Amino acid sequence: MNLRLYRRWLGASCALLLFGAPALPQWRQWRQMMAEHDENPPTPNPDEETEFYFARLAYRNGPGARRWGQAWMTDSPAADRYFLQGVRRLTNIHARSREQYIPPLDNALFDYPWIYAVEVGQWGLNEAEGARLREYLMRGGFLVVDDFHGTYEWAHFVEGIKKVFPDRPIVEIELSDPVFHVLYDLDQKVQIPGIQYLRSGRTFERDGVEPHWRGIYDDKGRLMVVINFDMDLGDAWEWADFPGYPEQWTALAYRFGINYITYAMTH
Repeated sequence: MNLRLYRRWLGASCALLLFGAPALPQWRQWRQMMAEHDENPPTPNPDEETEFYFARLAYRNGPGARRWGQAWMTDSPAADRYFLQGVRRLTNIHARSREQYIPPLDNALFDYPWIYAVEVGQWGLNEAEGARLREYLMRGGFLVVDDFHGTYEWAHFVEGIKKVFPDRPIVEIELSDPVFHVLYDLDQKVQIPGIQYLRSGRTFERDGVEPHWRGIYDDKGRLMVVINFDMDLGDAWEWADFPGYPEQWTALAYRFGINYITYAMTH
């Protein structure tokens, strides 16, 4: 059993201790589902030179982190690879089939015009890392953040992003913004939940009831940072082939992700 499955098994065991034996059949079904899920999709031509790479930001956990291990690795590599399969199938973008991990201070950061950061309610950035990301974004880079929920995690995200842009405002992205129409017309802001929905029946986590698409713009109106708050695109990608996860959310998550790539490569 890998570490991710172990954590989920441990959570199931704690639930049994708290709520008693009647939950056992449900949790056995949940564990079986996790064990059977293919977490490592194949990567044809994994070292192929392409025009697009899925680059994931490898940050350090901050003091407000709520989880064990490296939060930036959440859902990887499955989410990255299933998403890339969709990009290769649904678009003409020449995308490499395997993900790339990149620390903020790595000089190779500037080779990737599109960076994805997950669980940013857990991240920790120092001044040097913030300055490097600021330079990257001001030079034309694009950052997508995802999978963080509620007021507690929002506060820790803001603490980190202020190391990048101390003075630039975080604003709600209007539905008329080109990022929602550059390829797919996305005219509704629908909350995209994580796999926890199958257990809880809720599309939200913690107190993050209402989803938000927020952003940070440069002086010319170019969107530099897309903030997917109170939703989980990564899980919608990761569980794309699982019949229990609703297809309409996976399809929508692919559309948002592909729009972000297209915007980053054309603006």
